[in-house]
Amino acid sequence: MKLLFLVAACWVMAMPADAKEVAQLKVGHTIPDVAVKTAEGKSLSLRDAVKSNPAVLIFYRGGWCPYCMKHLQALMEIEDDLKKAGYQILAISADQPKKIAETPKRDELNYQLLSDSSMEAAKAFGITFKVPDDLVTKYKNDYQIDIEAASGESHHVLPHPAVYLVDRQGVVRFAHVNPNYKVRLDPKAIMKAVSTAEK
Repeated sequence: MKLLFLVAACWVMAMPADAKEVAQLKVGHTIPDVAVKTAEGKSLSLRDAVKSNPAVLIFYRGGWCPYCMKHLQALMEIEDDLKKAGYQILAISADQPKKIAETPKRDELNYQLLSDSSMEAAKAFGITFKVPDDLVTKYKNDYQIDIEAASGESHHVLPHPAVYLVDRQGVVRFAHVNPNYKVRLDPKAIMKAVSTAEK
């Protein structure tokens, strides 16, 4: 019965937040004019952030998610190669700024972690979903994961894991979104996309 609940929960979590959800950004689209926040709470325009260097934008659920943290650590394997190719990594989550500082092994990550606690950026990219109330409670009671405390919000909205390559003009050159939060894009696949993408 517990297994059936978890399977059902994962299926529900893959559903859109609502019927009015914005369509996902595709290759050739320009990223929306949205702002995220640094760990210090300063506002940062994503369009401005990519003007100097093209970027690998990573959307992840939060520092509380082991699958997310494994992926963030894996990106370290290609960070030097990305820099040589002229790219920066910008990793965006639902964590509020002060929670970014508590991200496990954050000191080992040499790239920037950013906050989208309102989920406005993720919504504009069309990659959000709403966590059902019963699953929010289960996370908190059974796994000590409090997504409200993590984001500082009560919207219960999270991003699907996603990877975008964005050029200096803010145009998407590669996009990968997977509603299955347990499956992440291999760093080698990111490098392959970088080798063929326009900057």
